[in-house]
Amino acid sequence: FRFKDSLAEDVQSADLVISHAGAGSCLETLEKGKPLIVVIYDKLMDNHQLELAKQLHRDGYVLYCNCSTLVETLQSMDLSTLKPFPPGQPEKFASFLDKVFGLQ
Repeated sequence: FRFKDSLAEDVQSADLVISHAGAGSCLETLEKGKPLIVVIYDKLMDNHQLELAKQLHRDGYVLYCNCSTLVETLQSMDLSTLKPFPPGQPEKFASFLDKVFGLQ
């Protein structure tokens, strides 16, 4: 895509999402229950996306690769090995903040 205000509809209708490892892109895709392959751009700002991709992979939520190994990843992937991403629990964070600030 050159530009779209939102990819939500595209992600919702996708069978597989291939994305960079931006936190927003990863979480939006995983929260919609879609299988995700994260492609690392290793020249980007000290390669900070690699850390997120590796952790999500270790936790069993994504597959990851770089541009040169994408085709190999697509050919050998087994999406059945991916675990569903747990739903967010914003109420726990809100409760934590309430305690920290003495509101509870």
